[in-house]
Amino acid sequence: MGKSIYKKDDQLSYLKERLAMFLEVLENIDPETTELDDIDRLITIIDELETKIEQFKKRSE
Repeated sequence: MGKSIYKKDDQLSYLKERLAMFLEVLENIDPETTELDDIDRLITIIDELETKIEQFKKRSE
């Protein structure tokens, strides 16, 4: 695992980077050939982002 991020600016940068990666993957998906596993992976990425946001919220409280 990576090092914990406590600075708000670093947390925001991390989330922006992860979201940009997610959007890039989403933009490059071909709806005609997308399989259920691909959609499951996208959902997993969103869940991971959500978890990170919650972790960052707790660190700032």
